[in-house]
Amino acid sequence: MVKGITGITKSHAGSILLKMRWLALALLIVALAQPRLTHSTTSQKASGVDIVVALDMSGSMAAEDDGFVLNGKQATRFVIAKDVLKKFIGKRPNDRLGLVIFATSAFVVVPPTLDHDFLLSNLERMDLEMQGFDNHSTAIGSALSTALNRLRELNSKSKIVILMTDGQNNAGKVPPLTAAEAAEALKVKVYTVRRGHARRGANCGGC
Repeated sequence: MVKGITGITKSHAGSILLKMRWLALALLIVALAQPRLTHSTTSQKASGVDIVVALDMSGSMAAEDDGFVLNGKQATRFVIAKDVLKKFIGKRPNDRLGLVIFATSAFVVVPPTLDHDFLLSNLERMDLEMQGFDNHSTAIGSALSTALNRLRELNSKSKIVILMTDGQNNAGKVPPLTAAEAAEALKVKVYTVRRGHARRGANCGGC
């Protein structure tokens, strides 16, 4: 078609024919592209429960304990914690879930969200050897206060922080007891998970 267009004379009739051929060529290209106009929406009803998980990524989480086996292989505390957290996320489809990681400092990875695929993808990339991440200490108070900051302004029927750690606070500017008192004031329930055991109020001043 292009070869035919280039050979057309510049007469008035030829000019019209030239335009028609270019138009035909453009329409053909559009037809081959098969454009479609689609409109779709996805709705998901939240339960009203907002949960932020504070996951310990300090160096001690690289330890391998007896009985910590995953897929037939010895696993670290951190790998087991991630696996447990993935299963927990799968059981809470209607809750907004967020993720905070901590060691010497605490960081928000994902704020509370119903997009659990996004949450899981970010959880999957978490690694104890991430470049630039200082994992030599454990700032439990900072982790708890960071999680609370993500929950404090949300209008929820229930607010929860799940603290997954294997150690004791030895870093950070916020004492765990101070963070626990803040949680109580904000009516946020705090649960700790330590080496496979879940306890309410452990290591956080009775929150």
